[in-house]
Amino acid sequence: MSFINYSAREISCKIVYYGPGLCGKTTNLHYIYNKVNPDSKGKMISLATKTERTLFFDFLPLALGSIKGFKVRFHLYTVPGQIFYDASRKLILRGIDGVIFVADSQVERTEANIESLENLSKNLKEQGYELENLPYIIQYNKRDLPNVVPLDEMERILNPRKVPSYEAVAPKGTGVFETLKEVAKMVILELKKRS
Repeated sequence: MSFINYSAREISCKIVYYGPGLCGKTTNLHYIYNKVNPDSKGKMISLATKTERTLFFDFLPLALGSIKGFKVRFHLYTVPGQIFYDASRKLILRGIDGVIFVADSQVERTEANIESLENLSKNLKEQGYELENLPYIIQYNKRDLPNVVPLDEMERILNPRKVPSYEAVAPKGTGVFETLKEVAKMVILELKKRS
């Protein structure tokens, strides 16, 4: 749920990038962070192991417009991809406003994508959320690699509800801002419905 700071006239919204290990969640945030105007962003906090795999979260406040005189600020988080960090995943999902599921397009990562998507749904339910009721989109990352699952097959496996989805190559920025803009738009529409 978004947090309203009346004295600062700000609404803070939380968007979480979820997906299997090494699918490109952190790469998305680094690309966004490096391209966004310095005046529109706060400090990125990254906690990682020696192998650069995110253990806890990346945090990027990003200001995008206003609603009824309140500035909307987005806080972008990633969850650790490794399943044994499930407690951290659950903690990061608290107070969520929107989800971007980052799927790894490589054939050999299909099972990891399915497992991670099931884990997302389970963890949201434990927090009192239903994926169907949240602003939610899918990003099919690593589309530039040679051994990828065809897009229509990925859609069949991971997107039976036909939520918005985007192809991406996160290190090059392909699909990165499109994904973020779509979920941000969905979050803002939800906020307007509630206000």
